[in-house]
Amino acid sequence: MATILEPMITAFMGPNPPVRVRFWDGSTLGPEEAEATLIIRSPRAVRRIMYAPGELGAARAYVAGELDLEGDVYAALALRDALAGPERQAKVGLGMRAWLDLLRAAGSSGAIGPPPALPPEEARLRGRRHSKERDAAAISHHYDVSNEFYRLVLGDSLTYSCAHFERPDATLEEAQRSKHDLVCQKLGLRPGARLLDVGCGWGTMAMHAARHYGAKAVGITISERQASLAAERVAEAGLASQVEIRRQDYRDVADGPYDAISSIGMFEHVGLSRLAEYLGDLYRLLRPEGRLLNHGISRPGPSGLARTSFINRYVFPDGELHEVGTVISAAQAQHFEVRDVESLREHYARTLRRWVVNLEAGWDRAVELVGSSRARIWRLYMAGSALNFEAARTSIHQVLAVKGGPRGESGMPLTRAELLGLVPAPAPARAASLP
Repeated sequence: MATILEPMITAFMGPNPPVRVRFWDGSTLGPEEAEATLIIRSPRAVRRIMYAPGELGAARAYVAGELDLEGDVYAALALRDALAGPERQAKVGLGMRAWLDLLRAAGSSGAIGPPPALPPEEARLRGRRHSKERDAAAISHHYDVSNEFYRLVLGDSLTYSCAHFERPDATLEEAQRSKHDLVCQKLGLRPGARLLDVGCGWGTMAMHAARHYGAKAVGITISERQASLAAERVAEAGLASQVEIRRQDYRDVADGPYDAISSIGMFEHVGLSRLAEYLGDLYRLLRPEGRLLNHGISRPGPSGLARTSFINRYVFPDGELHEVGTVISAAQAQHFEVRDVESLREHYARTLRRWVVNLEAGWDRAVELVGSSRARIWRLYMAGSALNFEAARTSIHQVLAVKGGPRGESGMPLTRAELLGLVPAPAPARAASLP
């Protein structure tokens, strides 16, 4: 197969392909010293790519185990950039004879035939997009997998969002604590403050706010497994009097006002069509001078994820990423005043690489917990996402907004240094006495 396919491989990858390719008959292409090898284990992999050209067909073959990676996963994923370049695409001009040879080889090898059945891990959602019922199914697809699997990947912090590395050598747990401190400081949490944590995951943010800032926190999630474990963790930590965990959609929260709202890693599930509703609901739940911290993945271009993308079909069905300017404008349209915007793009790339290390180190256990196909999905998605953040194809922003008082009062500190607790707030000025 290598001899037959070499013209096409060379046309796409150039004379020095970044990876080695090994076919099911044992033949190979590419440099022996390559950091990664792409293994095409079955003609079915070729058939999947023929029926779904691009990343979706390749992803289906990988999830099904018909296509595999050996070596450095990041080096293997560099192939994506080699294939995507316009100069490379312009050179793909196989002659008629070459295409006939390829079709003949595909036919004799069994690569031509009906489309293979889709891997069962591919999401198949029903109903109106971003309805409560469909959102619940989308969340369940991703989060109701295995709490133990997530603990293996995320580490002891059980925090599934971008960490904040104050030092390059900080541990993942230290960086996650730093992120939670950053959020609490931006929200101005004080003892007794009432916090709503939207999309609370396994409860770590709510517990941190209660333990270290004295907040009274309510954490909500629509994932059954997250809510169950979060409630257990709260009880075990002795924080039941300060933290309440609910399995509840943000659209159903009606017990405001809150002093502060955090939304960390949940915003990607809202959808552009629901953006105004989401921000309007949170605005109504805040007291005057209350703050919202929205921590969400963003993208430079238009909102959305391609419905035929690997991420949409296997990882975050119905997920949507928004351009940060769109988020700011939508918040201000709902009467929020946006006061601070911070990008943590490089921090998320570092976080994802730590998660990949955890997954690969515990691979056998991960496969026991969720199966080979799902472990493959998480490895591919996290490694690919790390590269996307490093290349600035995606970003992540914390947007801090405040609900003004009746005369425009914000309750915000005068400087960013005060906001982050880097310097103490100045004492109130005393009126000058008359001579």
